[in-house]
Amino acid sequence: MAPNSLFAVLLRSPWWYSIGIAMLLAAVSRMALPPAYVVFGAMGALPFIVIGGIAGWRQFRRPSEKAVTAALDAAARMPWREFADALEAAYRRDGYDVERTTRGGDFRLSQSGKVTMVSAKRWKAANLGVETLRELATAAGQGYVQRMACIALGSITLGARQFASDNGIQILQGTELAALLSRK
Repeated sequence: MAPNSLFAVLLRSPWWYSIGIAMLLAAVSRMALPPAYVVFGAMGALPFIVIGGIAGWRQFRRPSEKAVTAALDAAARMPWREFADALEAAYRRDGYDVERTTRGGDFRLSQSGKVTMVSAKRWKAANLGVETLRELATAAGQGYVQRMACIALGSITLGARQFASDNGIQILQGTELAALLSRK
C-alpha cells in the first residue's frame, strides 16, 4: 500500500475518522439514492468500517505515554548485549527468524520469505547521522534484503531522515520502539 494513499493515512489516523467517513457515506447514500439502491450505496462504506476497526485495534494495543517513557528509559539504561537480547526476543515473539550479523546491520530478520536488515548498535547515540544508515544500506545491498530498519533512542539528523526516506529505511524510535520492546 502506498504510504500516502487514503487508506494508509486513515490507518495512521484516529479510528473514528474512518468510522465517521463510513457514516457520512451511508447518510449520503440514503439521501441521494432511490430506496432500492441505498443498500448498494451504503456498501461503499464497508472498507472504511474495516479500516476503522484495524486502526482502532492498533490504537488499543499501543502502549500509554507512561509505558512508552518507562520502556525507553529502561532501554537507555541497558548495555548493548542486554538491549540486543531484548530486541532479539521481541522479534522472535513477532514471528521472525533472527540472525545476528556483524557488518552494517546488527540483525537479519526473516519472515515469510522476506528479509529485513536491522541496525541497532547506535541506539543510544544522541544524534543518529547518515553514516549508520549508509552502512546499513551497503550491507543490505550485498544480500537479498527487502526491508531495512534502524533503531534509535535519540534524535535523527535531517540528513539522516532524508537518506532514510530516499532509501526506504524505516526508523524505529519512540512509541514504535517501546511497543516492540514491551509486547508480550
